[in-house]
Amino acid sequence: MSQSPSRANPRVLFISPNRIGDSVIAMGIVREIGRQWPGADITVVTSGMASSFYRAAPQVVKIIPINKEKRGGHWIKLWKAVRGQSWDAVIDTRGSLTAYLLKAKKRIVYTRKLETGEPKVAVITRLMSAPHSLEPELFIDERARAEAAAVIDPQLHSGAGEGPILALAPIAHQKGKSWPADRWAALVAKLKAEPRFDGWRFMPVGGPGDHPPAAPALAEAGDRGIDCVGKTDIIASAAAIDRAALFVGNDSGLMHVSAATGTPTLGLFGPTEWWLYGPRGPKTATVASNNTRGQFAPIEDLSVEAVFDATIKLYDTYYAGAAK
Repeated sequence: MSQSPSRANPRVLFISPNRIGDSVIAMGIVREIGRQWPGADITVVTSGMASSFYRAAPQVVKIIPINKEKRGGHWIKLWKAVRGQSWDAVIDTRGSLTAYLLKAKKRIVYTRKLETGEPKVAVITRLMSAPHSLEPELFIDERARAEAAAVIDPQLHSGAGEGPILALAPIAHQKGKSWPADRWAALVAKLKAEPRFDGWRFMPVGGPGDHPPAAPALAEAGDRGIDCVGKTDIIASAAAIDRAALFVGNDSGLMHVSAATGTPTLGLFGPTEWWLYGPRGPKTATVASNNTRGQFAPIEDLSVEAVFDATIKLYDTYYAGAAK
C-alpha cells in the first residue's frame, strides 16, 4: 500500500465488489476517490481473492478481506471491522445497509436503478457522478511481476524456446460460461498448426481449482505449454497475462483482468450478455454462440472453428507479427 493513514486526510471507505471480474470493472473508483477527496486515506473492503488488487493502489492505506458467508455472516464481520470510525465518505458497490449504519458525511450506494442496459463501467461512472468514464485499471507491483516471472521464466527458457505467449483462460466459475475443455485442446492443436503461431507458447492461467479444465489444453501444447494455473494470486496472474501477446478466455474474471492490462483480449460468450459484459478496452473482441444481441445459445454451440477464426482476427488486428 502506498502510504500510512493521517488524521488530517479525508477518510473514505470503499466496499468493493466481491467477484474478480466485478472488482476489475469497478477499479476506476480508486482514482475517482482521489479526485473527489484529494489526499484521502482509502480503506477497501473486498474478498480475500481480490484483495491483492489493492495492494499497490494509490491512497489505499488499509485492506479488509472479508469473504461471503452463509446467512450474511460477512456483514457482521464488516460491521465490527469499521463501526468505530467516522468516515468522510462511504462508497458501497454492493448496495448493502452497511453504508447507512456507519457515521459518514457522504454515502454513495449502488442501487439497481443505476442499471439502464449499458455496460457496467457506465454504471460505475454514474454511481460516482464522475465527469469521465471510469475505465478499469490494475496496479501491478514489482512483487507481482517477480512472482509471475518465477512461474513463467523457468518454463519459458526450456523446451520449445522463448516465443510469444498466448494466454488462455479455459474456466469460468458461473454455470454455463465454460467452453468445453476438449475444445480448448482442439483450439491449441489448430493454432499450433497455423503458421502465424509458429514458435508461440500457450499459457493456461487460472486459480487452484482450475487444473481439470486447463489440463487438456496444456497437454495438447506439450513442450510449448506454460503452466500458470493455481500458482499465483490474482495480481500476479495479471502480471503473467501482461507478459502475453494475446489472450483468449471464457467470460470470466481473468478475461476482465486481461483487458485491463491492455493485452489484446478475446472473450468467449454463451448465454450471457456479451454487449454488457464483454472485455473493456481498445484491444478487445468477443465471439459468441449467438451473435444476435438479445438472443442466446449454449456456449457448447460455439465451434472450435469460430474461436479459431476470432483468434486469427485478434492476431491480425493487434499483433500482426510485431512484439507487444
